[in-house]
Amino acid sequence: MEKTIKIGILGLGTVGTGVVKILKKNQEDIAKKVGAKIEVTKALVRSLDKERVLPKEMLTTNASDILDDPEIDIVVELMGGENPSRDYMVRALSNGKHLVTANKDVIAKYGKELFDIAEKNNLDVMFEASVGGGIPIIHPLKDCLIGNKIEEIMGIINGTTNYMLTKMTRENVDYQTVLAEAQAKGYAEADPTADVGGLDAARKIAILASIAYNSRITVDDVYVEGITKISPEDIANARELGYVIKLLGIAKEDPENGVEVRVHPTFIPNSHPIASVNDVFNAIFVTGDAVGNTMFYGRGAGELPTASAVIGDIMEVTRNIQHDVKARVLCTCYENKKICPIEESQSAFYVRLLVKDEPGVFAKIAGLLSEENISLNSVIQKRKVNNCAEIVFVTYTVKNAAIREALAKIEALPVVTEISNVIRVHEANE
Repeated sequence: MEKTIKIGILGLGTVGTGVVKILKKNQEDIAKKVGAKIEVTKALVRSLDKERVLPKEMLTTNASDILDDPEIDIVVELMGGENPSRDYMVRALSNGKHLVTANKDVIAKYGKELFDIAEKNNLDVMFEASVGGGIPIIHPLKDCLIGNKIEEIMGIINGTTNYMLTKMTRENVDYQTVLAEAQAKGYAEADPTADVGGLDAARKIAILASIAYNSRITVDDVYVEGITKISPEDIANARELGYVIKLLGIAKEDPENGVEVRVHPTFIPNSHPIASVNDVFNAIFVTGDAVGNTMFYGRGAGELPTASAVIGDIMEVTRNIQHDVKARVLCTCYENKKICPIEESQSAFYVRLLVKDEPGVFAKIAGLLSEENISLNSVIQKRKVNNCAEIVFVTYTVKNAAIREALAKIEALPVVTEISNVIRVHEANE
């Protein structure tokens, strides 16, 4: 137990504070498990005036005090965002330091750059906390399930939107009301765009898809829809039809068209395990050809859950240093697969529209659907709205391009007032 592994932390906010707390609380057990003492020697902060979990002499406002310190073995980046985090990570690796990060933004966009530098310098890059907070998912995909052909990844990977949709479902409140409450409770940022617009989930599913399908997939490859158009009417209709609405990140491989990577609201059957995942919890449902269905569930954010994943990475790097084995599993993207265009993807669809309340309207709509070979699973005539009738229908599985073409023709009908919403449906047999 003579060796001490020294770490420098970039960012001592919520997660950084959690990392220090766990290292202090479990110091003895951690040392026994990895065969070395892990010691925080310096932490980068914005201000030295604020009270911190570390004494003032261990704090710095100058990143060079960590990045250029030859005694620091592992740099733990917990600042978030692309800049200056990306530059700091590149510099740490270039200076021969192992890297542990929770930064989904940089990994999703610049992961290959980091992995290439790490491989060149025989260093580790660990990023378990970048997806799912405290839920183990990166390591299972890279190691535990490596013998499987991954058929699909489908997950609730943003706690803010899951909290909001759960609230809307339970209490029949509208989007704006629940957003204001989520912001008041600190679940949503003052600018909630990344969460409610689906961008946060897009970064995470890009990371998972890259690992699962061994091909570099960036956030720009992900088709994204957010939850801003979800209404209490959609929630009520989902309930009546036996579904619940969740914002999902989905990745799967189409043998002909490439890898599908998308984020959007989805009708999930009540019988599906993900349907019961509520509030700020996350769940990632992975289907492998050998293992079958597996689900990873837990808190997707927060001080200690996310810090738990970071600590696990620090301990793994420490073990590797102890045994002089490094960079064992870095970039697994050894293929260059094409991305499936969203037009070629297939799904069932829920459609809610307002039409003039007169005979023969639905016959016209059904005729246009039939022209695109779209079959209907269920149809409901709902409430009256300003002398219009609201119609809801759910299709069987159809190509995205076909439903878009049909809806464009339907919207052009003089008897159609508006297409209020279109949401994908995960069928029970999928």
